[in-house]
Amino acid sequence: MKNKLFEIKNTAINLIEEAATKDALEKIRVEFLGKKGRLTSVLRGMGNLSAEERPAVGKIANEVRQVLEEELKKAFDNINEKEKLEKLHKETLDVTIPGKKITLGSKHPLTVTLDEITKIFMNMGFKVTEGPEVETVYYNFDALNAPKNHPSRDITDTFYISDNVLLRTQTSPVQVRTLKSQAPPIKVIAPGRCFRCDTPDATHSPMFQQVEGLLVDKGITMSDLKGTLDVFAKHLFGPQVKTKFRPHYFPFTEPSAEVDVTCFKCGGSGCRVCKGSGWIEILGAGMVHPNVLKEGGVDTEVYSGFAFGMGVERIAMLKYEVDDIRLFYENDMRFIEQFR
Repeated sequence: MKNKLFEIKNTAINLIEEAATKDALEKIRVEFLGKKGRLTSVLRGMGNLSAEERPAVGKIANEVRQVLEEELKKAFDNINEKEKLEKLHKETLDVTIPGKKITLGSKHPLTVTLDEITKIFMNMGFKVTEGPEVETVYYNFDALNAPKNHPSRDITDTFYISDNVLLRTQTSPVQVRTLKSQAPPIKVIAPGRCFRCDTPDATHSPMFQQVEGLLVDKGITMSDLKGTLDVFAKHLFGPQVKTKFRPHYFPFTEPSAEVDVTCFKCGGSGCRVCKGSGWIEILGAGMVHPNVLKEGGVDTEVYSGFAFGMGVERIAMLKYEVDDIRLFYENDMRFIEQFR
């Protein structure tokens, strides 16, 4: 049996030295050291040896196994190193080839506009807060004093997930969530995405961005709202811009107003941008309705507040004279690169 073990060792070593691939080495390993390998078969026959012969044969068998395992490891390492060197040789770089031009990215015009709006209000002391895009009917309509028969509640205007869950149609629900979670004084803006069942065209999109604002404190009046939005308009469109408030209706504010600014393009004389009127509508605003304050747990005998909301796309379209809202979402780099 000893001679057979030495024969197995010599045969295996010769085969290992001749092997040129990992597959060949693996076959050798299985042939000699596998469960049904030649060395294993010899070891199974040790039961036929005498008690005196077994220790010596067992020692030799272990030595043969150890030698073969070491030789196999060396052979595998040599092949791995050879493959590594061949790969490095194939991947050698030609440093004389001209490099590829690296194109620098730029912020999307909507991001630029949102950042500018946010910065203006933060400089006035407003904090940024956010809320879920998937809302409940309570926060999106009921808590905002919207009557049951309000058109925006209709399934043709709003994306409903279930009878009580929907994609928010405005960021106003964040105002109610803030009123319920914070005690006055409150001074926040809430930027975010909104969703409505609009057919995409030059001025409508089923997904758009809004920035809502809310300020609640003692002694807040309409003059505070007008002063805040006047400062905002001057910082956004230029110091020469004037603001105008027109009566309007929103269920969550009373009184309510649409806010116009003098056309920043023509200065109010009339042009294509303002359609000859000299004024451009930019947002809606008003004093927070007492029902909304009460729903948020605010004492209306002590506190009052104002709210406002604007579409980021509309502001960007006006400021950059973009005539089709769909351009913002087509991801055409020729369009986006104009706003570097």
